[in-house]
Amino acid sequence: MHAHHRQQTSRTTPAEAARLVVEANEAYNESNRRGLGYVQRLRARQACREHLNRALALDPDHPAALGLLGRVEMDDGHLEQARTLFTASLERQPEQPQQYCNLGYWALRTERPALAEQYFLQALALDRQSAAAFCGMAHAKRQQGQFDVAYLHYRKLLETGADWDSIYAGMLTCARHLEVHQADTALALDAIALLQRDGLPHQDIARFVGAILHQQYDLDNPDAAVLLDAAAGDELLLLALRKLLIPNPAIEELVVLLRRAIVAEVAQTVTLRDELQPLALAIAQYADRSGYALIAQDDEERLVAAINQSLEAQFALGEEQDALIGSLMISAMYGALFHQGFAVHLGQWSLTDWPLALQPVMAASYYHRAEEEAVKQNFAEKAEELCLDTVDQPQAWPVWSDLAYHNESSLKTILAQELGLATDRLPATVRILVCGAQSGQRALELARYLDDVEVVAVDESLANVAKATRMAEQLKLENIVFWPWSVAQRFVADGHQVHWVEVGRLPSPAMTELSLTALINDVTAAGGVVHLHTALAEQTAGDRQIRRLIAEHRLEATRANVRRLRRMVLTNPADDTWAELLADDDFYSLGGCRDRWFRPQDANQLRELLALLSNEVEWKLVKARDTDGHRLATLPVQRQIQAEALGSEVQSLMGQNLSVYFQRRR
Repeated sequence: MHAHHRQQTSRTTPAEAARLVVEANEAYNESNRRGLGYVQRLRARQACREHLNRALALDPDHPAALGLLGRVEMDDGHLEQARTLFTASLERQPEQPQQYCNLGYWALRTERPALAEQYFLQALALDRQSAAAFCGMAHAKRQQGQFDVAYLHYRKLLETGADWDSIYAGMLTCARHLEVHQADTALALDAIALLQRDGLPHQDIARFVGAILHQQYDLDNPDAAVLLDAAAGDELLLLALRKLLIPNPAIEELVVLLRRAIVAEVAQTVTLRDELQPLALAIAQYADRSGYALIAQDDEERLVAAINQSLEAQFALGEEQDALIGSLMISAMYGALFHQGFAVHLGQWSLTDWPLALQPVMAASYYHRAEEEAVKQNFAEKAEELCLDTVDQPQAWPVWSDLAYHNESSLKTILAQELGLATDRLPATVRILVCGAQSGQRALELARYLDDVEVVAVDESLANVAKATRMAEQLKLENIVFWPWSVAQRFVADGHQVHWVEVGRLPSPAMTELSLTALINDVTAAGGVVHLHTALAEQTAGDRQIRRLIAEHRLEATRANVRRLRRMVLTNPADDTWAELLADDDFYSLGGCRDRWFRPQDANQLRELLALLSNEVEWKLVKARDTDGHRLATLPVQRQIQAEALGSEVQSLMGQNLSVYFQRRR
C-alpha cells in the first residue's frame, strides 16, 4: 500500500509542476499587458514568482520554470541571476529557442548588442518563426547603429502581423536616422502607420516624414507643379500637417503655397469647397503649431482681415453657427481665433458643439488658449504680458500633443537598477524637481509613468507653465505642478527638499536674480541625484549673428520682428551662416525662435553648476552616457569635469552633450 502511494506521488509531481508553470506563464503575460497599472503588474509578477517557486520545489530541474524565473529576475533588474537561470535551463534542455531568446534580451539589457545578435541567431536556427527572436535581432542591429537593417526587420515584423509597441517604437527610432533620397511608396506607408499609432513621440520623425514629402513633391525642382486637389487627398501630407512641425524650409514653402492656393480659390469663388476643407483644417493646425510663423503676402493678409471683419458682422447679426464655419477655417490658417475681435462670441459654444472635424482647430486656436490664459492669471509674471499686444505674447514651446508610451515603473526601481543606488532610506513618495521643463512633455512623462513620485516642474516662460498645467489637467495627473521660477525659489526658501533634480533648458541671462547652482545645492537632499546634459544648445553661427542684429538695432521680441528675422534667413538658404540654424527644430516655430534669440540659455549657469558637481567631497558621478546612449566609464568623465572646474579649456565638457548623473554624498 505504501509503495503504491509513492508511485502515485511520483506520477502527480511532474503534472502538478507543469500545471504551476502554465499558471505562472498566465500571470507573467498578465504582468506585461499594456494598460495594466504598475501595482497590478507587480502583483501579477509576484504571483508568477510564487507559482514558479512551488513548481521548482516539486521539480528543481524543470527547464521552462527555470527560464521563466530568469525572465522575472531580469524584469526585477537582477541580471546576473537571470543569466544563471537561463543557462541552467539550457543545461537541462539544450535546444530551447526561448532560452536563447531570453539570453539575447539579457545581452541587450547589459548593452552587449553583438552578443545579443549571436543568441538571437541561435534562437532562430531552432525556430525560424520566432517573432520574439526576430524582433530581438532588430533591436540588436539598432543598438549597433545599423538603423537601415533594423528598420527593415521591424517592417517585416509588421508585415507578418506582429503589433507590438516595441516594434513601432524601434521603427520610429530607426526612422530618425534614415536618409531619404527618392520618392518611395513603401516608406510613405511606413510613415503613415507610425503617425497613426498612438503613444509615440511623433515629432521625432518630423525630418523623416519631411524628407519623404520633399521627394514626393519634387521640391528641389523649381518647375515642379503642385496640384491643390492632389495635395488635399494626400494622407501622409494631411497627417504630417496635423501632427508634426517639419524642420525643412522647402516643406514650409509648400505649406505656404498650398494655403495661398486655397485662399486664392476662396477669393474667386467665395466658397471653401468640401474637398479642400480637410487640407485647410490641417494647415490651420500646422500654422498654430508654428506660432503663425508662416509668411503671408499682403493680398492674403488683406483678404483675411476682410474675412475677420465679416465674421464680426455675422456675430453682431446673430447668424447661425453653420454660416460661420468656412470663414473660421480661413481665419484660423493665418492667426489664432483667440486673438480676433470676435473671439468673445466664440465662448457661447462649448468645444463639442462644433463639427467633429473642426474641433482640433477650435481647441488649439481658441479653447486651449483661453484655458491657458486663466492659468497665467495665478502668477505675478502675468503683469509682464499686460503691456504686450495679444499677438506678441510668447508661445509655449516645444509644441507637442502626445506623451511617448512607457511601461509604468517607480523611481526607486530606476535608481536601483539603472544607477545601482540604495533606496531603502527614501520616502514612500519621492519628489522630483524638473528645472527648465519648457512645455512639460518630459515632466509629464515622469509624473504619469512613475507611480511613487510627485513632480515640481519649473520654467522661465509663463506660456510654457500655462500649457503644461493645462495638459496635466487634461491627463488627470494630480502628482505634478508647474511653476515659474519665483514660486520655485519660495518653495526652496521654505526648506523643502527633493531627491531627484532633472535639468532641462537653462535660465536665460534675463534671470539675473536666479542662481540655478545655489538652488540645486539648497534643494537636493542627501543621497539625491542630479541629472543634466553638458551641451549648450542654440549656439549656431546663425544664432550669434541674429543676436548681434537684435543688440545693434535694439529689437523687441514682437511677432513682426521675429518673422522678419526668420524671413531674412529663409531668403538666404545657401548662405553657410544659416545652414545649422535651418536644420534646427526651433527655427520652425515663432516660440522656438523667440526663446533662442531673445531669451538664450546662460552658459554661466551651466559652468557654475558643473563646478559645483565637480566637488568629489560633496558629489559622486554615478553614470555618464554619450549622445548615442552608450554608457561611459565614470572616472575619465569625472577627471574632465574637475579639470574644467580648474580652468582647463582643453578638457571642456561643454558642447559634448553627455548625459551625466551625480549623487549627493551627504
